[in-house]
Amino acid sequence: MKLLVQGNNITVTEAIHLYVQEKLENAVRHFQNITTKVDVHLSVARNPRISDSHKAEVTVYANGTVIRAQENSEDLYASIDMVADKITRQLRKYKEKHFLKNHKPSKAEELATQPPIVTDIKDLIGDREPELPSEVVRMKYFAMPLMTIDEALVQLQLVDHDFYVFRNSESDEINVIYMRNHGGYGVILPRESSVNGNHAHDKNGHKENSKVSEMFLDEEQTSEIPPAQV
Repeated sequence: MKLLVQGNNITVTEAIHLYVQEKLENAVRHFQNITTKVDVHLSVARNPRISDSHKAEVTVYANGTVIRAQENSEDLYASIDMVADKITRQLRKYKEKHFLKNHKPSKAEELATQPPIVTDIKDLIGDREPELPSEVVRMKYFAMPLMTIDEALVQLQLVDHDFYVFRNSESDEINVIYMRNHGGYGVILPRESSVNGNHAHDKNGHKENSKVSEMFLDEEQTSEIPPAQV
């Protein structure tokens, strides 16, 4: 297993490196046959008002899948302990789903029990007011292999994010699957706008409010999109 440890606002001493190595080796001990690389990023917030200022982020590369977790606390070693435990749970979840996928027929209809595709922006942002960042501060480029909604849902559960961007194998379009504030999951799909930009139409010819779609588009263009590998 290749291990890379980096620090931000903190010097990664030999003692810290050894502690991280011990914890992560234990975390992936039962998954070494699928783990190829582990990236660890340690950081300390400079703002004294932030109590949980010590953050530990871990990204595990397993059979082409990226599994990610992060934890914050008042103590660096405690953050390392917690993120190592979370990574173990994520790896176990991935292995169980991977095993079931290879030994049991897929049931795509199970996803039909999840909440429907988003039609209201409040389902995505809750009570928060829509707000875009003042400028684009970072850009990421990554491969987007074709996958089904079922497969994207599995990836979302592995990357420790609220949403996951993927290319739908049925439509060859970019979709976003996300965790709803009120439980369950939603999917955001692209829709074509009319010439004047006032309305969009779904596949049945019904008019939709394009302003909501455009708001989603603006958020996606300026947000950090977690890669299929984040």
